[in-house]
Amino acid sequence: MNGDQLMAKLLKKEGTEWISCFPAQTLIEACSQEGIRPYLCRQERAGVNMADAYSRIHNGNKIGVFTMQHGPGAENAFGGVAQAFADNVPVLLIPGGSTADRVGVHPGFDAVPNYQHITKWAGRIETVERIPEMVSRAFTHLKHGRPGPVLLELPGDVAHAEVPENIEEYESVKVYKSYAASDDVKDIVTALLKANKPIIVAGQGTLYAEAWDELVEFAELINVPVMTSLAGKSAFPEDHPLALGTGGNTGTLMVDRFLQTTDFVLGIGTSFATSNFTAPMPPGVTKAQITNTPEDLNRDNRVQYGAVGDARLVLQQLIEESKSQLGEHGRGDVHGVKDEISTIKDEFMKEWGPRLNSDETPMSPYRVFKEMMTTIDPRECIVTHDSGYPRNQIVPFWPALKPRSYIGWGKSTQLGYG
Repeated sequence: MNGDQLMAKLLKKEGTEWISCFPAQTLIEACSQEGIRPYLCRQERAGVNMADAYSRIHNGNKIGVFTMQHGPGAENAFGGVAQAFADNVPVLLIPGGSTADRVGVHPGFDAVPNYQHITKWAGRIETVERIPEMVSRAFTHLKHGRPGPVLLELPGDVAHAEVPENIEEYESVKVYKSYAASDDVKDIVTALLKANKPIIVAGQGTLYAEAWDELVEFAELINVPVMTSLAGKSAFPEDHPLALGTGGNTGTLMVDRFLQTTDFVLGIGTSFATSNFTAPMPPGVTKAQITNTPEDLNRDNRVQYGAVGDARLVLQQLIEESKSQLGEHGRGDVHGVKDEISTIKDEFMKEWGPRLNSDETPMSPYRVFKEMMTTIDPRECIVTHDSGYPRNQIVPFWPALKPRSYIGWGKSTQLGYG
């Protein structure tokens, strides 16, 4: 057994069912022999995009893997990896690499240092004996903390080297999650319940934690409306009476109105990052943030309350704390929030109805989206946009009713990703 074959066996143990790939790369054949189906792409960036989408749809429970040759293969994949890094998507990249005597020699492209700025971690396997250790390290980064792409270079001399008989047994990397400190949870709930017009911002971390049921339960318990970030779209059903829709560089009228009048914003599974594709947080408003990454706290938006932990586990804590303060049945619609949302939504659809139903020629893209919405069951499909106007036009109107039925993206906006 050589290094390629060992790598394929370890990928299989980590649950890899298929890989996207671009030759020449001897790992492709080794994976095929191990029962991991290869999908050949026409361009490296597209292969990374495929792995990216796979990881998103499975909320990081299954990791997309892309492999390519060293040098030009690694160079061509760069844009796709930058996209995954910007949107916090766990993807494993396995490029080939120069042999030990050629690492860092001009004009050869050295993937490890060049990819360090757009990956969560980048490493090189220097001996065949270290393959299990390095694979374990890569999947530990992929399965914990803020999601992001990981690069693990498998040089040609290591890939073709014979594996010693006494190589260590490999065990799949376990996932460890944590609750937040109980005092932090109590402080958030107490402040939220004192607010006059709070809102919840659900980010992509809510999807990765598969916390959508807890999010609905919590919102209903405390009767607080929910908006989602662009990447978090579909974390909260947009036909729910408390749904405001998605906010980004374009968004719904409900999001705009509630952001203008809120006095408390609770972010769940969101970094509160500031970019052209995030809804601007109102200044001077009390903010609370739940994240599994401490570095996100006070990064772009200063928060007055914070809790570090898995979004699903922390939501369970929020629910229990809310019940202890409000009782098992929570509080009803005491402020008429649902009626207010419904009224604004009617106003929004009245404003945009002429475009959505337009008979003009050439056909308006809004009419196209309207026909799609009436023809395709939003619960039985997965929809995404491309960058530019398609994103701006469809995001406010397409109803995301089921988790991951819509893939929103945009912090890096490369044409063709959709």
